[in-house]
Amino acid sequence: MTEYLSAFLAESSEQLVQLNDLILLLEKDPHSRDTINEIFRIAHTLKGMASAMGYDGISDLTHALEDMLDMVRNDEYELKTEDIDLMFKCLDLLSVAIEKVRETGKEGEISNKLHEVAGIVKASFGREGKETKKEAFSLSDDLTSMELGWFEKAREQGLDVYKIFVKIASDCALKSARAYLVITRLEEIGELVKVVPPVEDLEKENFGDSFYVYLTTKEPKEVPEEILSSISDISAFKVELVEPEVPGVQVTSQEPSAISGQVDVKKTQEDMISDALNALKRQQSTTVRVDIGRLDKLMNLVGELVIGRARIERLAAEAGLSEFEEPLLQLGRISTEIQEIVTKLRMVPVAYVFDRFPRMVRDLCKSLGKEAEVLIEGSDTELDRTVIDEIGDPMIHLLRNALDHGIESPQERITKGKPRVGLITVAAFQEGNSVVIEVMDDGKGIDPQVVKRKASEKGLITKEEADSMSDEEALGLLCLPGFSTSEKVTDLSGRGVGMDVVKSKVESLGGQFQIASKVGEGTKVTIKLPLTLAIVLALLIRIGDETYAISLENVEETLLVDKNETRHVHGSLVTTIRGEILSLHDLKVLLSYPGEQYDKEEYPVVVVRTGASGKRRGLIVDELIGQQDIVIKPLGKLLSKVRGMAGATILGDGKVALILDVAGVGNW
Repeated sequence: MTEYLSAFLAESSEQLVQLNDLILLLEKDPHSRDTINEIFRIAHTLKGMASAMGYDGISDLTHALEDMLDMVRNDEYELKTEDIDLMFKCLDLLSVAIEKVRETGKEGEISNKLHEVAGIVKASFGREGKETKKEAFSLSDDLTSMELGWFEKAREQGLDVYKIFVKIASDCALKSARAYLVITRLEEIGELVKVVPPVEDLEKENFGDSFYVYLTTKEPKEVPEEILSSISDISAFKVELVEPEVPGVQVTSQEPSAISGQVDVKKTQEDMISDALNALKRQQSTTVRVDIGRLDKLMNLVGELVIGRARIERLAAEAGLSEFEEPLLQLGRISTEIQEIVTKLRMVPVAYVFDRFPRMVRDLCKSLGKEAEVLIEGSDTELDRTVIDEIGDPMIHLLRNALDHGIESPQERITKGKPRVGLITVAAFQEGNSVVIEVMDDGKGIDPQVVKRKASEKGLITKEEADSMSDEEALGLLCLPGFSTSEKVTDLSGRGVGMDVVKSKVESLGGQFQIASKVGEGTKVTIKLPLTLAIVLALLIRIGDETYAISLENVEETLLVDKNETRHVHGSLVTTIRGEILSLHDLKVLLSYPGEQYDKEEYPVVVVRTGASGKRRGLIVDELIGQQDIVIKPLGKLLSKVRGMAGATILGDGKVALILDVAGVGNW
């Protein structure tokens, strides 16, 4: 079975994510038949896959869940609040088991725990592991007028119409294959007028254990019964002759209603849940799995192609080979398109990270005794897979902070005139070649005065510095290492591992980080990240004899500043641009570059936006070379901690240029 292991892991991981979303929907509406059916279908599929692979613990636990849901579907059992909690615990245990299989190929010692919890599930609804013998079927399914017309024509030709119910054994591993066999064998003796659910759903296993068909045939009732008896894994079936006037078979018309002006536009909660389920089904059928290692290798090759193209263009220009211009332009267009396609292939929706938040907030609220909902916007916004993998932990920390420090207790919110349930909004949207992520809460906000006092008590700033600080600068103190405003240490926060870790991670990805807050109204944390970390458009500059690159994500504009338009304020060089004061920094000094400082009549300046506050600053350079696509290469372990350097790239002439991390250059 080892050759099927990767497929099993990929499928089961996707199904666990879907189960998490569906159980959250079920918690909001425990009576939603669509949600229950979809959870049942996924549990049944996962059970069959695990059984086929020999993972008995996973199979036993999912079978227990399937039994519970089957009784709910048959109105034999009503879900309770504790059942939802138990389902979440089962989901967590299944996730651990799948990861164990991913690491070792076996369930190992967790198998006993899986069987134990399966017994708890069975005991919770009283089945004790026994299969129900309920095999009665309903005859109340609707038929359209068109379908009834077909039946009448069939009778005119001397054919009989049978309604055939089929129930597949619950332990059948390949349910869709068995259903397909039933349909194929019945088509040999007549014509299938209707299949419920549709054949497409049967092929995708989007059904429970049973389905039914309408068959027109000349054969007597015993023939289809004999066919069904000969097919294995059929636990029950029923063949009924449909008479011209059969009680329980209702005729529904597909014609428009004769009464005009009466349109029901109300969308119920059940409709919304149904829409969510359909969205999940559509998502399953529009994706192709590709190993991330192959995409990484493809991106590296595209990077080498970009470097090679730049070198050829440079050599052709130096040699004055005009006949190379047209083919090089064509090569440039093709390589650019390949680069864009590969970059998009590596893109992953932020939902990859965001989807875990509703469940996490639910669990944290229970442990904190608070009530809050999480609203997710823009979950289809895409980021490079490398960036997605890195931002998961920072995002979790921001949500924990919002719940622990921001959202008040229900009673406190009522006293303040706020809704009892707090709201945390996580929004993502694209802005140019960046993705902006915002985490907002409607809690108590952050008091700048408290921040200043705490920083002063810890000796991080003097009292005089605190008094002269603006509120915006005070919020920036939250990003100092070890700083916390928490009065007590909890399991979630207050241990000195806070915003500094989040800010450092964001800036290491070439992003920007900003905090804004209003006392009594809430807090907003904004993160701005580059779409991709592999190939970026950069501005090339020269300092002395060396060429450096700055990602255009960090560049606001470039200027030529006249020396006479500059002045020194409190020891810093500044100029005025469009009525705004811009501080200027000599990049040679910031990088401890050998040589004299600038003494020119005109300064080439690169304006960048840095820091938690996002302030504009000007970097004085020797020369502005121009824009170029660059391939970011890591510096390696020895140089990875060099402040102010984000990596290196290979230029068209084969030389190496360092990429500046403007957030970490010098002491701003």
